[in-house]
Parts: sequence; C-alpha cells; structure tokens
Amino acid sequence: MSTQPAAVIGIGQTKHKKKRDDVSLPGLVREAAQRALDDAELNWTDIDAVVLGKAPDPFEGVMMPELSMADALGANGKPIMRVHTAGSVGGSTALVATHLVQTGVHDRVLTVAYEKQAEGNAQWGLAGGRSGGMGAGGIFAPWMRTYIRRSGAPEDIGWKVAVKDRQNACKNPYAHLHLPDISIEKVKESPMLWDPIHFLESCPSSDGAVAMVLTNEAGAKKAPRKPAWVLGTAMRSELGTFPGRDTVRPRAGVECAHMVYDAAGIKNPREQIDVAELYVPFSWYEPMWLEGHDIAGPGEGWRMVESGETEITGNFPVNASGGVLSSNPIGASGMLRFAEAALQVRGEAGEHQVADAHVGLAQAYGGSAQYFAMWVVGSTLDAVDKKK
Repeated sequence: MSTQPAAVIGIGQTKHKKKRDDVSLPGLVREAAQRALDDAELNWTDIDAVVLGKAPDPFEGVMMPELSMADALGANGKPIMRVHTAGSVGGSTALVATHLVQTGVHDRVLTVAYEKQAEGNAQWGLAGGRSGGMGAGGIFAPWMRTYIRRSGAPEDIGWKVAVKDRQNACKNPYAHLHLPDISIEKVKESPMLWDPIHFLESCPSSDGAVAMVLTNEAGAKKAPRKPAWVLGTAMRSELGTFPGRDTVRPRAGVECAHMVYDAAGIKNPREQIDVAELYVPFSWYEPMWLEGHDIAGPGEGWRMVESGETEITGNFPVNASGGVLSSNPIGASGMLRFAEAALQVRGEAGEHQVADAHVGLAQAYGGSAQYFAMWVVGSTLDAVDKKK
C-alpha cells in the first residue's frame, strides 16, 4: 500500500485537574477538539473522520461512550472509530489516525483521547471489577526493584526524576500538578506506597482530554501554522506473562523503538532526537525506558538522570511538559505525549519549549508494560537527515 506524508496541524488540550466537574464527558472531549480545530483554523465540517481513544470502560463505568460522543465530536454522517490498547491507547489512537491519512483513506482526521477518572474507579477497573487489586504501582514495583538491583542505581534517582518533572510542569499551564515547592527532601519524606515508590514518585488521577488534527502534505501546506511532520510510527505488543519475560526490558518495547527509529531514519537516537516525551507514571520508568528503548546502554539510563542530561536544558530532555507524573487522565496520557512532542518541533510549547527542538520522540505503554506505541515527529520532512 502506498503511503504519503502526514502532519499534525492542530493541537488542543484541556486543563487537567483532579475533578473537572464543570463539564460533562462529551463537553470535556469537545473542549479539546474545538481547541485543536481552532489551532488548525478549521471547522467541524472540514473533518473527514474521527478517531477516539480511551482506557477501559470499567474505569469510568460508562459503556461504549463513542455512541454518545459522536454528536459532541461532529461525527454525524462521518466515520468514527474507537481504539483501545490499555494505557497506551492515546498513542495507538494517534497512530490509527495517522495511518488513515498516510494511506489516503481520509484527508483530514480529528483524533481525540480523554479520561474522567473522578467519575470512575480505575483501581476497581484494573482489578477486573473485584476488590483487593494491587493497582498499577503494585504490579510495577517489583520490576523497578529488579532494575535497581540489576543496574546498581542509587535510590535518589527516582526522587530526581520526580522533582524534575514537577518543576517542568510548573511551566505548563495545562498540567494538573503545580508543585513549586517540590524538593528531593519532600519526595523522600512522602509516604512509601510500593517500595521503592513514594507518593510523590507516582502519577496523579486526572480528568482531561487532548486532540489533534492530522492531514496530508497538501493540507499541511495550507495550514496557518507550522506543521509537525510524522516521520515514523510503530506499535508492538507481547503477552503480559510468559516464562522468561524480561519485565525490565520488554522485548516488544525494544522492537517498537527500533521499528520507529528505522522508519524515521534514526541511527543514533541519543544524538539525533532533540526532545522526548516518555510515558513515566512512576519515576523509575524514566531510566528504565531510556535503556529499554536503547537510547542509553545497560546501566546508563540512571546515569543520564543523575548527570542532568534529561533536564529541560540537558542534551536529551525528557518530559519537558511535566509528563504523566504531573497529569494522568489515563486514556489521554499517551496522546498527550504525542501532542507535546509535536508542540515541541513546531516551536509552540511556550515556557516549557526545548531550545532548537527539531526531532521529537513520543512513547506510550500500557497493560503490564505489554502494549507500545511510538512516533517520531520533525519540524521538516528532512529534519532527521539534517542531524546526520
């Protein structure tokens, strides 16, 4: 099947909060979608199709919300599709929308992801509707301990990531958590939830939504603002449990990274990527993904954190937006990574803009770290070539 370039020409997101009781569920998604349309200077009638993503229905107790969302998203008489890949769904949703453009099925696609955690019970949903579930942190904590033991990382690495992301979030007006007085001591002294994860090393529960408008090359040339070109996409998955599975370095994550690097023409991700938005719901996942996606070698991920390389002024900035640690509307969290990477290469990230960002990486993962979605975006179609 032939492919053609695709680009992001409109981005919109809501203010993320613990509880958005000022809007309904359809109102929340429409708020983000309208902002994306406004950014692209398009109307609802300009959109050919809508691709919607969210986390499992039990998280909010609203079954098949796409049925009632269709009207709120201007999809009457148009194709609408819903995507579901657990916590990675926001990323997967953006990729499905991208592929509809790249394959020429549609010229302009609106993609939206959201979550209203305040109206549901994610813990209950994660436990399959049963009481006594250990929660995501309970599942991931033993894997983080394995990483620490295997890599020899000192215990303050997680605290450093937590402080960095919360300081970045203070520059992002849409972020849920604004903690200007965050410090290593405050993170260290916060309650231990699941060893080694303290309370302030964990993501919040957020209400929020994000939307993007994607189009083809002809549409991008007509866009009122600079587009973010999609240079590579990848999705991979694996079983959550099988004998010998490496939960610190899931094979699907490694393969997904190399697939997206190859698609974008990236030979050296650490040198050729200017900014990364990685899905880090718990602090230790920053060094784990740096190594799990071969951005850093074995045992080097935590050293990048320790040396300040992943800070907003470092040579490999990670989560300049504040990341999942600062805003976590689960169904939208993956797409937020994708949208923030696009904002960076458009040069429109405001106070959390990384200087000279021309190539951006975004990543989302879900389930038992078993579903992966990634994309590379560039300020130009040859942005990676200029790095060689």
